[in-house]
Amino acid sequence: MADKIELTINGLSVKADKGMTILEAALRKGIYIPHLCHHRELEPVGACRLCLVEIAGKWTKIAISCKTEVQDGMVVRTETPEINAMRRVAVELLIADHDVDCLACARSTQCALQRVADHVGINKERLQRLRPKEEKLPIDDSNPFFNFDPNRCVLCGICVRTCDELQNVQAIDFINRGLETKVAGFGDKLRIESNCESCGECIVRCPVGALTEKDYLKPTHQVKTICTFCGCGCGLSLGVRDNQIVSAKGDPGNPASKGKLCVKGRFGFKFVNHPDRLKAPLVKRNGEFVEVEWDEALDIVAEKFSQSKGSRFATIASAKCTNEENYLVQKFTRSVMGTNNIDHCARL
Repeated sequence: MADKIELTINGLSVKADKGMTILEAALRKGIYIPHLCHHRELEPVGACRLCLVEIAGKWTKIAISCKTEVQDGMVVRTETPEINAMRRVAVELLIADHDVDCLACARSTQCALQRVADHVGINKERLQRLRPKEEKLPIDDSNPFFNFDPNRCVLCGICVRTCDELQNVQAIDFINRGLETKVAGFGDKLRIESNCESCGECIVRCPVGALTEKDYLKPTHQVKTICTFCGCGCGLSLGVRDNQIVSAKGDPGNPASKGKLCVKGRFGFKFVNHPDRLKAPLVKRNGEFVEVEWDEALDIVAEKFSQSKGSRFATIASAKCTNEENYLVQKFTRSVMGTNNIDHCARL
């Protein structure tokens, strides 16, 4: 095909789409190139400088693979003594300035920095010659849903770009310079005082343990469903553990949301397991609510409805219902109950 480009990576023939970068082509082929700042949904910036590759032939040079587009006939090597030396220095400097208490990190075993360090072969003796960070920065736990630990941040910029490019909120950015550089809201205020919408999109893209959900429990399995907070139909992948929902993430295959969620979809699942949640219909008797069976409750509702036909009756539809369900609600109100007193609540 005209839009297909063939190149060679580490001696393997790779077919890529026109406009793809070397890193994207390699990852799709299953060839790992160390990286921290790359995310498939964001524009490449080449900030971490770890995805270096050597391009041979007429293009001979060392290039950043996340920003270099593939060319037909290109020959690429991802591992050379020179590249490995540069990567090792970059990773050592990151680790020397990083909180290395991995067992206490929610991202342990899923941390991109751990994977990179394992790949390049970090030597403990070489790390000991580097001066460790003298003081720890305070953890920002002001947000009710997640914590930000700047001591685990590698300044990849993925959270900043997510907030800017995908959410168009721009609640955070880099502040200060040099060793004092960090991610923060305007005026270096707490995250809760910024215009952060708590969507959590930055959390799911953070490659390390800098952004973590509060009270996070690792689920044992996932269950796909649809979010019930509004009528958009966003796809959810609920994490379940011990028959309780412990996490929620977006379903990339859902055509409505394409993997993205708002604050309610991502963090609003705790009502499901709440001890005060109603599990049976209640009827007031002698001034107190008592539980009854569904058949009895529906009989009572039908009786009350039959006594309230006409202008005494009103319906409020819900944004949590589908369009078809809301159509039936208005049809029932007008045709069966004989009134046009109907409204809706789409402002959840």
